[in-house]
Formats: sequence, C-alpha cells, structure tokens
Amino acid sequence: MRDRLMAETRAALKAHNKPRLSALRLISAALQDRDIAAKAKISDQEIPALLQKMIKQRRESLAIYEKAGRTEQAAQEATEIAVIEEFLPKQMSEGEAKDAIAAAIEETGASSPKEMGKVMAALKERHAGRMDFGKASALVKDLLK
Repeated sequence: MRDRLMAETRAALKAHNKPRLSALRLISAALQDRDIAAKAKISDQEIPALLQKMIKQRRESLAIYEKAGRTEQAAQEATEIAVIEEFLPKQMSEGEAKDAIAAAIEETGASSPKEMGKVMAALKERHAGRMDFGKASALVKDLLK
C-alpha cells in the first residue's frame, strides 16, 4: 500500500497534477501521523480504517461547503475523496453487507440489541475497509430487535 502511494505520488508529480498530488500528500501525512502516534509503522490492515476516517471527514466538509455555496472548496474535497477511495478495497454491496451481518449475528449468537457490540466487533475484524459501519450499525440494530 505504501509503495503504491509513493509510486502514485511520483506519477502525479511528474504529470504536474496538483490536485491529485495534494490529496496523495494528505494521505502520506495522515499515515506518518498515525505511525508517529503508534511509535511504529501501522500495518496494511489498519490503513483502510484510516482512509475511511479521512473520507468521512471530507464528506462532512463537502456538505458544509456545498451548503455555504463555496463551490471551489467543495470541488477540492470531492477530488480528495475520489483519490482516497482509489486506495480502499472494493466496498461491499448492500446485499453482501446484509449477508455478512447475518453471518456475524449467527456466529456471535447475539439475540438482543444489548449484544450489538459483539456483532460490530466481529464485522470490523473481518470487513475493515470494505464495509460502511455507520450503515451496518443501523442494519444490525434492525436485525436484533
């Protein structure tokens, strides 16, 4: 993942693609910050969660900029989201997510909303970076009623 990021950064630099280069450098900076906080390089399994968090932050900013009519900043956020998404694994479809949730509920033996934490932990362990856990949380709640 890190090698691919470096290669993409070099390519964007050579192509003089400033918006893409900026977004790639943001990813690199976020990785470095996380490495420093962890006092070691984080594993490739942890990177998708970091990227998901970055996308979530940018989507929130995008909505604020659009609401305020600041189209230039909104476009920049949208560009950053697109670049960051390139480094994430393919997201699960809604059907796949429902199947994974049902399997996690069955596996953990959860039967009430109180046991939702066990189900979410199992999902995060198996599907980090491939599932939107905000939506998954709502689906788990519905199934555990």
